Amino acid sequence: MTQLPLRAQLATALGRTAATLSRVTGRGDGSVIGGRVSLVLEPDLLRKLAHDRKLALVSATNGKTTTTRLITSALSELGDVATNAFGANMPAGHVSALSSAKHAPYGVLEVDEKYLPEVIDTTGAGVICLMNLSRDQMDRAGEIWLLAQKWRRALAGKNTHVIANADDPLVAWGASTAASVTWVSAGQPWKEDSWCCPECGGPLDRKGMEYVPPGSVGAGAPSKAGENDWACRECTFRRPEPSWILDDDAVIDPRGQRWVLDIQLPGRANRANAAIALATAEVFGLPVERALPRLREVRSVAGRYTTVERDGRHARLLLAKNPAGWLEAFDVLDSSLPVILSVNAQGPDGRDTSWLWDVDYRVLRGRPVFVAGERRLDLALRLDVADVPFQLAGSFEQALAAQPPGKVDVIANYTAFQQIRSEFGRAV
Repeated sequence: MTQLPLRAQLATALGRTAATLSRVTGRGDGSVIGGRVSLVLEPDLLRKLAHDRKLALVSATNGKTTTTRLITSALSELGDVATNAFGANMPAGHVSALSSAKHAPYGVLEVDEKYLPEVIDTTGAGVICLMNLSRDQMDRAGEIWLLAQKWRRALAGKNTHVIANADDPLVAWGASTAASVTWVSAGQPWKEDSWCCPECGGPLDRKGMEYVPPGSVGAGAPSKAGENDWACRECTFRRPEPSWILDDDAVIDPRGQRWVLDIQLPGRANRANAAIALATAEVFGLPVERALPRLREVRSVAGRYTTVERDGRHARLLLAKNPAGWLEAFDVLDSSLPVILSVNAQGPDGRDTSWLWDVDYRVLRGRPVFVAGERRLDLALRLDVADVPFQLAGSFEQALAAQPPGKVDVIANYTAFQQIRSEFGRAV
């Protein structure tokens, strides 16, 4: 990288000092305050820090922190990588991430969906990963169709390469103006936000077709996972042809080779994240045979999937911030274990908890369920309507203490999850 101007150097130094003080005093990990201090002194610092780096931006409603971690792990095979590992996904966090690894030739940045257009313009990133869009924090982010439209405008005319989930109609629409797109069939279990065509407003049909490997008779058909194919009934907008395909526990690359995704992160959603990560690594020139072993090294991501222990109780921490995220969390639950649910409604969560009514909690029937968090009564009412027996707890600590020694699963939304992490020393 070229040397930063003196003002930018001073800004990064002061930002790192602020971040260190934040960590030392126990106020946080410093990944936001450091960037804010730096940007006050040099408002254009993000552009300067991004210059001459090979950058990938990762954006989605769910999974962006994990996918960022997987891509970072893969690209570390090529050299040092700057990244916002703890999910500080707005410009202040990006400045902190790039400042803390100022000589790293590569950067992988998780980006909030709303801020993606701004960060694309500022950094000039050459690679963009777009995975899914669903309702989340509607009081802050607004209607997701508007977000997809902003993505379209931000990508139009840019010299970027986009890796996008072909199975999500809103993502496909948002990515379709990019100069170059690698389409990945990563699946879309949550479909309740995309039954209408974003191009014309008509109904979307979802059809099943069998996958045929490239080079075979009938090559070019969609994934064998039939629910992933879609097309508008009233216009020409339809699912793009994927070159990477998630096939149960494996990914099929553009050459038709099948790679088993025996990663340590659990669940179908993380296999989808891994498929996106492998497609991204190949854009950077890293083949699957070198990238996949790096993905297998990742055990937890910013506390997600970590197991913490207290008094003989082993609690596995799962994060779920919205209906789509709860669906993914249910996919990895151990049906033989009790589960603790914790929900808050602070600023980072979104103040409105009406989204709880979009989650089908009936899957929890037949196991001990404990409800905690600041909005436990909202969640308790939802469970009662779903005929899911539960016990109220005044706090997470009380809910955990009510468990017999052994394993328990914990699902919490964002601030509830962070409070639990803090209780256990921010385990990662």
